[in-house]
Amino acid sequence: MDLLNEAIKFAVDAHAGMVRKGTDTPFIVHPMEVASITAAMTEDIEVIAAAVLHDVAEDTKYTVEDIRERFGDRVAELVSAESENKHEDRPANETWKERKQETIDHMSKLSREAKIICLSDKLANLRSIDRDLDHIGPVLWERFNQKDPAMHYWYYSELYAALEEFSEEGAYKDFKTKLDELWVHMHRKA
Repeated sequence: MDLLNEAIKFAVDAHAGMVRKGTDTPFIVHPMEVASITAAMTEDIEVIAAAVLHDVAEDTKYTVEDIRERFGDRVAELVSAESENKHEDRPANETWKERKQETIDHMSKLSREAKIICLSDKLANLRSIDRDLDHIGPVLWERFNQKDPAMHYWYYSELYAALEEFSEEGAYKDFKTKLDELWVHMHRKA
Protein backbone atom coordinates (compact mmCIF):
# COMPACT_ATOMS: atom_id res chain seq x y z
CA MET A 1 0.00 0.00 0.00
CA ASP A 2 2.95 2.35 0.51
CA LEU A 3 3.51 2.38 -3.25
CA LEU A 4 -0.09 3.39 -3.91
CA ASN A 5 -0.05 6.06 -1.20
CA GLU A 6 3.17 7.47 -2.64
CA ALA A 7 1.69 7.43 -6.16
CA ILE A 8 -1.38 9.33 -4.96
CA LYS A 9 0.77 11.96 -3.23
CA PHE A 10 2.99 12.28 -6.32
CA ALA A 11 -0.01 12.63 -8.66
CA VAL A 12 -1.64 15.23 -6.40
CA ASP A 13 1.56 17.28 -6.43
CA ALA A 14 2.19 16.77 -10.17
CA HIS A 15 -1.34 17.87 -11.11
CA ALA A 16 -1.53 20.69 -8.52
CA GLY A 17 -3.41 23.69 -9.90
CA MET A 18 -4.64 21.82 -12.98
CA VAL A 19 -8.33 21.50 -13.81
CA ARG A 20 -10.22 19.24 -16.21
CA LYS A 21 -10.56 20.76 -19.67
CA GLY A 22 -13.33 23.39 -19.74
CA THR A 23 -14.25 22.97 -16.07
CA ASP A 24 -13.30 24.06 -12.56
CA THR A 25 -12.96 20.41 -11.44
CA PRO A 26 -9.51 19.72 -9.99
CA PHE A 27 -7.65 17.47 -12.43
CA ILE A 28 -6.72 14.95 -9.74
CA VAL A 29 -10.35 13.81 -9.61
CA HIS A 30 -9.83 12.09 -12.99
CA PRO A 31 -6.80 9.91 -12.12
CA MET A 32 -8.45 9.00 -8.82
CA GLU A 33 -11.58 7.87 -10.70
CA VAL A 34 -9.38 5.90 -13.12
CA ALA A 35 -7.65 4.22 -10.16
CA SER A 36 -11.01 3.38 -8.60
CA ILE A 37 -12.26 1.75 -11.81
CA THR A 38 -8.94 -0.10 -12.15
CA ALA A 39 -9.16 -1.35 -8.56
CA ALA A 40 -12.50 -2.97 -9.37
CA MET A 41 -10.70 -5.11 -11.99
CA THR A 42 -7.41 -5.90 -10.24
CA GLU A 43 -5.87 -5.90 -6.79
CA ASP A 44 -2.39 -5.42 -8.25
CA ILE A 45 -1.08 -2.34 -6.43
CA GLU A 46 1.42 -1.50 -9.19
CA VAL A 47 -1.37 -1.41 -11.77
CA ILE A 48 -3.56 0.75 -9.53
CA ALA A 49 -0.59 3.06 -8.86
CA ALA A 50 0.03 3.34 -12.60
CA ALA A 51 -3.65 4.23 -13.06
CA VAL A 52 -3.23 7.10 -10.58
CA LEU A 53 -0.11 8.22 -12.44
CA HIS A 54 -1.36 7.59 -15.99
CA ASP A 55 -1.53 11.28 -17.04
CA VAL A 56 1.59 12.49 -15.22
CA ALA A 57 4.07 11.97 -18.08
CA GLU A 58 1.58 13.17 -20.69
CA ASP A 59 0.32 16.30 -18.95
CA THR A 60 2.89 17.51 -16.39
CA LYS A 61 6.57 18.41 -16.21
CA TYR A 62 7.44 14.87 -15.09
CA THR A 63 8.62 12.18 -17.49
CA VAL A 64 8.31 8.42 -17.67
CA GLU A 65 11.92 8.32 -16.44
CA ASP A 66 10.93 10.33 -13.35
CA ILE A 67 8.20 7.77 -12.69
CA ARG A 68 10.66 4.90 -13.28
CA GLU A 69 13.11 6.33 -10.73
CA ARG A 70 10.40 6.74 -8.13
CA PHE A 71 8.06 3.78 -8.75
CA GLY A 72 10.05 1.21 -10.72
CA ASP A 73 10.11 -0.24 -14.22
CA ARG A 74 6.70 -1.89 -14.26
CA VAL A 75 4.75 1.18 -13.14
CA ALA A 76 6.73 3.33 -15.59
CA GLU A 77 6.02 0.96 -18.48
CA LEU A 78 2.30 0.93 -17.68
CA VAL A 79 2.24 4.75 -17.58
CA SER A 80 4.21 4.90 -20.83
CA ALA A 81 1.73 2.54 -22.50
CA GLU A 82 -1.12 4.92 -21.61
CA SER A 83 0.72 8.11 -22.63
CA GLU A 84 -0.26 9.58 -25.98
CA ASN A 85 2.26 11.01 -28.44
CA LYS A 86 1.03 14.61 -28.57
CA HIS A 87 2.83 15.49 -31.84
CA GLU A 88 3.59 18.88 -30.29
CA ASP A 89 5.23 20.11 -33.48
CA ARG A 90 1.74 20.53 -34.97
CA PRO A 91 -1.55 22.00 -33.68
CA ALA A 92 -3.53 19.55 -31.52
CA ASN A 93 -6.73 19.98 -33.55
CA GLU A 94 -4.85 18.94 -36.71
CA THR A 95 -3.39 15.80 -35.13
CA TRP A 96 -6.45 14.66 -33.18
CA LYS A 97 -7.54 11.82 -35.47
CA GLU A 98 -3.94 10.70 -36.08
CA ARG A 99 -3.28 10.54 -32.32
CA LYS A 100 -6.50 8.65 -31.65
CA GLN A 101 -5.82 6.18 -34.46
CA GLU A 102 -2.36 5.57 -32.98
CA THR A 103 -4.00 4.79 -29.64
CA ILE A 104 -6.42 2.36 -31.28
CA ASP A 105 -3.63 0.69 -33.27
CA HIS A 106 -1.47 0.45 -30.15
CA MET A 107 -4.15 -1.50 -28.23
CA SER A 108 -3.22 -4.87 -29.74
CA LYS A 109 0.34 -4.51 -28.40
CA LEU A 110 -0.64 -3.73 -24.81
CA SER A 111 -0.52 -6.06 -21.85
CA ARG A 112 -3.77 -6.96 -20.11
CA GLU A 113 -2.78 -4.66 -17.24
CA ALA A 114 -2.18 -1.70 -19.56
CA LYS A 115 -5.54 -2.37 -21.22
CA ILE A 116 -7.23 -2.29 -17.80
CA ILE A 117 -5.84 1.21 -17.27
CA CYS A 118 -6.89 2.26 -20.77
CA LEU A 119 -10.42 0.93 -20.25
CA SER A 120 -10.60 2.72 -16.89
CA ASP A 121 -9.31 5.99 -18.36
CA LYS A 122 -11.67 5.97 -21.32
CA LEU A 123 -14.65 4.99 -19.16
CA ALA A 124 -13.87 7.88 -16.80
CA ASN A 125 -13.73 10.20 -19.82
CA LEU A 126 -17.06 8.91 -21.15
CA ARG A 127 -18.65 9.36 -17.72
CA SER A 128 -17.40 12.94 -17.64
CA ILE A 129 -18.71 13.64 -21.15
CA ASP A 130 -22.08 12.16 -20.22
CA ARG A 131 -22.34 14.23 -17.02
CA ASP A 132 -21.36 17.41 -18.81
CA LEU A 133 -23.71 16.80 -21.75
CA ASP A 134 -26.54 16.44 -19.24
CA HIS A 135 -25.43 19.61 -17.45
CA ILE A 136 -24.35 22.02 -20.22
CA GLY A 137 -25.44 20.33 -23.44
CA PRO A 138 -23.66 20.34 -26.82
CA VAL A 139 -21.55 23.40 -25.93
CA LEU A 140 -19.39 20.75 -24.23
CA TRP A 141 -17.75 19.90 -27.57
CA GLU A 142 -16.22 23.38 -27.78
CA ARG A 143 -13.73 22.51 -25.03
CA PHE A 144 -12.10 19.76 -27.08
CA ASN A 145 -9.54 19.93 -29.87
CA GLN A 146 -11.97 17.83 -31.91
CA LYS A 147 -15.34 19.62 -31.94
CA ASP A 148 -17.29 16.97 -33.89
CA PRO A 149 -19.10 14.59 -31.49
CA ALA A 150 -19.28 11.96 -34.24
CA MET A 151 -15.49 11.74 -34.19
CA HIS A 152 -15.51 11.16 -30.44
CA TYR A 153 -18.13 8.47 -30.94
CA TRP A 154 -15.92 6.85 -33.61
CA TYR A 155 -12.92 6.87 -31.26
CA TYR A 156 -14.71 5.38 -28.27
CA SER A 157 -16.48 2.80 -30.46
CA GLU A 158 -13.15 1.63 -31.84
CA LEU A 159 -11.71 1.37 -28.34
CA TYR A 160 -14.77 -0.53 -27.18
CA ALA A 161 -14.20 -3.10 -29.92
CA ALA A 162 -10.47 -3.29 -29.12
CA LEU A 163 -11.21 -3.99 -25.44
CA GLU A 164 -13.69 -6.82 -26.05
CA GLU A 165 -11.63 -9.24 -23.94
CA PHE A 166 -13.09 -7.41 -20.92
CA SER A 167 -16.69 -8.09 -21.95
CA GLU A 168 -17.50 -9.75 -18.60
CA GLU A 169 -16.21 -6.81 -16.56
CA GLY A 170 -18.62 -4.26 -15.12
CA ALA A 171 -16.41 -1.45 -16.43
CA TYR A 172 -16.75 -2.74 -19.99
CA LYS A 173 -20.53 -2.98 -19.64
CA ASP A 174 -20.61 0.55 -18.20
CA PHE A 175 -18.45 1.70 -21.15
CA LYS A 176 -21.10 0.33 -23.54
CA THR A 177 -23.87 2.09 -21.62
CA LYS A 178 -22.01 5.42 -21.76
CA LEU A 179 -21.25 4.89 -25.46
CA ASP A 180 -24.95 4.30 -26.11
CA GLU A 181 -25.83 7.42 -24.12
CA LEU A 182 -23.34 9.43 -26.19
CA TRP A 183 -25.10 8.19 -29.35
CA VAL A 184 -28.46 9.32 -27.93
CA HIS A 185 -27.06 12.76 -27.02
CA MET A 186 -25.64 13.15 -30.52
CA HIS A 187 -29.02 12.41 -32.13
CA ARG A 188 -31.21 14.33 -29.70
CA LYS A 189 -33.09 17.18 -31.34
CA ALA A 190 -32.16 20.60 -29.98
